[in-house]
Amino acid sequence: MLIESLQNEKIKRLTRLLSKNQDRRKAGVFIVEGQQENERALHFGNQPEEFYICEAIFKGKLPDSKVHYVSEKLYEKIAYRGTTEGIIGIYKLEQRNLAEFKPKQDSAIIILESVEKPGNLGAILRSCEAFGLNALIVTDPKTDFYNPNVIRSSVGCLFGMNIFQASNEETLEFLKINGYNIFTTFMSDDAKKLQDKDLTKKSAVLFGTEHSGLSGFWRGKGENILIPMAGTIDSLNLSNAAAITCYEVLRQKLEQ
Repeated sequence: MLIESLQNEKIKRLTRLLSKNQDRRKAGVFIVEGQQENERALHFGNQPEEFYICEAIFKGKLPDSKVHYVSEKLYEKIAYRGTTEGIIGIYKLEQRNLAEFKPKQDSAIIILESVEKPGNLGAILRSCEAFGLNALIVTDPKTDFYNPNVIRSSVGCLFGMNIFQASNEETLEFLKINGYNIFTTFMSDDAKKLQDKDLTKKSAVLFGTEHSGLSGFWRGKGENILIPMAGTIDSLNLSNAAAITCYEVLRQKLEQ
């Protein structure tokens, strides 16, 4: 059956899940739009519940799960990205517990405190995955990991990463128990250059919010570092700073 109306009960549920974080959490699901993103979600073992597909747009292989077909006009109305790729999937949400994570001996992780912008979180996930970071931890989060903007800007890299939410206190305890070298990013005259630090051993680099940086909780908890710059500006966009840090981790490991 081809669904063509926004008043269809399945479509009403889907639009609620697409637009409201609290509805997704209550239902224990997350939503994935786009062919590449759904392929990555399935590849990394996420369990699908159902798919909404527009045959006039979708050019990929049909997933081996429950499928609802929708008209092109309806898809344009419900999809976050309009006509893009013609597939929306609903997946079961699995809880990830930081205390159960077993890091590698040369583990390098990025920690984001209270990150606010979904686009930044997605871009940082993409950098972490591309440069082989072991995990990403978000402390006291202000945005949902599975916000459509996070999934879109990470191009589905979210699904192949170890990613956790925890409080500052839980995160610090995890770092101590697992023997991480902690590097903070306060604006400070005593900060050392990023490339002068050994990031080939267990290393955790912390970044704060987009507008105010790290909170006082992390002051004195680690060694302060900076990214050297030659221009007149004194700071970088959060996702750019994280990307440079992730690349430096990989560069050092390749030169061992």
